[in-house]
Amino acid sequence: MTTPGHGPGLVADGGTIAGAAPADAPALDGASRRWLKVIDQTRCIGCHACTTVCKSENEVPLSVTRTYVKSVDAGTFPQARRAFQVTRCNQCEDAPCVTACPTSAMFTRPDGIVDFDKGACIGCKACMAACPYDAIFINPEDHSAEKCNFCAHRIDAGLEPACVVVCPTQAILVGQAGDSYAAQIAAREPVAVRRPEKGTRPKLFYRGAAEATLDPLAARRPAGGTFAWSEIQSGPGFVVPGHPGAAG
Repeated sequence: MTTPGHGPGLVADGGTIAGAAPADAPALDGASRRWLKVIDQTRCIGCHACTTVCKSENEVPLSVTRTYVKSVDAGTFPQARRAFQVTRCNQCEDAPCVTACPTSAMFTRPDGIVDFDKGACIGCKACMAACPYDAIFINPEDHSAEKCNFCAHRIDAGLEPACVVVCPTQAILVGQAGDSYAAQIAAREPVAVRRPEKGTRPKLFYRGAAEATLDPLAARRPAGGTFAWSEIQSGPGFVVPGHPGAAG
């Protein structure tokens, strides 16, 4: 039985994936069945459930996150609203982190998932410098590079990524290229990717995302101290977000 919004291939009984091909299984045309992800920002409510469950599932320590929800206040009163963007690794088809890694600790699996090998990582941060999405961090406990890896251990067990399971509005959809519901949305509906000019061919697609969340320079910098109190930072080294020429 499929859940509304998850479509064929994704079922509700414990978040299992029915009919998904194994990581190394070829598609009918001989190509690998690559995984992709669609985040429907028209459904996202900014609850941070994905961030919380990701830290729990992957034992991510404090001070770092594999995924987080970015918020931007768009428009002006009285037509103002808060826009959200779920930010994480973009699972690029031409991943610059994989190319930059000198030890192949960052690698692309046959099913398209960009994964990492902590045992091979030397902590050189070359992948961090190469990533145009600021999606990689150094784990402060084991000093190795880490990021969202599509919950590859769950995918291999036939389960959905943890964030997909807990999202209360089904804003996060995953599937394999071809006939999955997520692939149909990416192919047939208006979607966007972050920084397409980088030529990385991301496999993370945003549906209904505001330009101000996809492009930091598109956000208008508020005049004065009008940020949410938790976002106000001061002192050397801190840079206020938003386009410097778009204040006021």
